Amino acid sequence: MRHVRPRRRSAARLVGHAAAWGVIVAVTAAIVVAVAVPRLAGATPYAVLSGSMTPTYGVGALVVARDVDPATLGVGDVVTYQLRSGEPQTATHRVVAVHQQLDGEREFITQGDANPAADPLPVRPVQIRGEVWYSVPYLGYVHTWLEPAQRGLAVAGVASALFGYAAVMLAGAARDRLRGRKLAT
Repeated sequence: MRHVRPRRRSAARLVGHAAAWGVIVAVTAAIVVAVAVPRLAGATPYAVLSGSMTPTYGVGALVVARDVDPATLGVGDVVTYQLRSGEPQTATHRVVAVHQQLDGEREFITQGDANPAADPLPVRPVQIRGEVWYSVPYLGYVHTWLEPAQRGLAVAGVASALFGYAAVMLAGAARDRLRGRKLAT
């Protein structure tokens, strides 16, 4: 019977595997926090495009806002709201005051953490898109680079690439096991 020495893995190969798994974990985590969790929770991701909320949320952060009853909002809450009712442009600022109008409707005075003064126009409850639930630094850049249709394609592409990589790794491990069994006999 022939003695077979176990194969040594080179340091470069080990570093390559560690780097590949690091990328897989990072991409998977990004997909989970930017796509899966908001979708499952009925929340909406928004990209931070200005420095008005620095240092709380820096430019390029992804904030995820979930639906909230405006009656529960108070001073200190951070909300994402439409700049003009019915229009898509939004801002994410902190509520610094709550006023009651004569007709009973509440209105919110908001201000960015980095801004020296409150926003010029009050925010009506109908404009509130949600309260910030969580944020992820820098992930908003990816959110702004991709159009909504492209985001779906990107997620599908990344998922396919991850499954493909996993299949290659499993096939390689199976091949190595078969080689080991053949050499042992």
